[in-house]
Amino acid sequence: MDLNTLWYLLIGLVITVYAILDGYDLGVGLLHLSTRDEGERRVNLNSIGPLWDGNEVWLIAGGGTLFAVFPVVYSALLSAFYILFSLLLISLIFRAISIEFRNKSASHGWQRLWDICFGFGSISASLFFGIMLGNILLGLPVNEEQIITGQPVSLFNLYAIFTGLITVTLFTLHGAVYMTLKADEVYLHRIKRYVLIAWFAFIILYPAGVAVTFYKSPIMFHALLSSPLSIPLGIINIGSIIYIPYAIKAGRHGRAFTASSLLIASIMGFIGLSLFPAIVPSSINPLYSLTAYNASAGPYTLKVMQTIFLTVLPFIIGYTVFINMVFKGKAGIHEEGYSDAEKL
Repeated sequence: MDLNTLWYLLIGLVITVYAILDGYDLGVGLLHLSTRDEGERRVNLNSIGPLWDGNEVWLIAGGGTLFAVFPVVYSALLSAFYILFSLLLISLIFRAISIEFRNKSASHGWQRLWDICFGFGSISASLFFGIMLGNILLGLPVNEEQIITGQPVSLFNLYAIFTGLITVTLFTLHGAVYMTLKADEVYLHRIKRYVLIAWFAFIILYPAGVAVTFYKSPIMFHALLSSPLSIPLGIINIGSIIYIPYAIKAGRHGRAFTASSLLIASIMGFIGLSLFPAIVPSSINPLYSLTAYNASAGPYTLKVMQTIFLTVLPFIIGYTVFINMVFKGKAGIHEEGYSDAEKL
């Protein structure tokens, strides 16, 4: 395996881990709009409070690595997605300050205001993430000079918005499955119902999204149909979808969360496999696409970054595992969120 392919895989890995970790985080924020009382809202916030900022480290790691390894892709995407990136960052910042500001006053109205802001910040962040993904799947107008042309308003096309809605549904499902690990018995009953609602919405939207993608961008399926990796990915993908409601009904919430994580990972795997070696396919001419080979830094930079990345990565993984193990278990409704008995 050459360095360019290795970096393609590593960048894909970082984005996939971010989608899994911040996916449940955003999903809990989406569910926050459906809570009935302060107790449920407190459980939601306590379940992600110690974790959400650590999860977004993966987003920073992905952006920084993309800048160093594929600078042409970084500059082209940042320029093309300037408005979408700005809206995504505003949404993420709004989520963060909502968590902090709601506790600055005991007023019910004040707290409800920031709860609503937190929920809508989660929806918009998921939607913009999906819209960016949809535009990449559709292909961007990359010209022969490796510059993305076109108007920003064209990014809000129907296909990209539909992809954004699928992303919102997927993150809602993932967040609801995560909350089955955190909610107490009373809230757990309602959370299980949300899992099934989100699951039904997903199994309707997801096949429709695949069909529309096949119609709009059939070239995406050429690599999938010829690669042997498509078979295990397909088994994981379909198996995860089928297993989630079964695991929830059987009370195997940890396995259900593993299945929803594998579902996200398999979708990202399909996307990476279908695009390779392109990172940003060109809708003007496939030969103009930004790939792991024509848009990468020089060999020396790739080698230096490999050493740095593989040195830092274990620390990021270690922190992620440690913080999730420490705050494992049911989230309480008191200010601290987790009792000592629930910590390892």
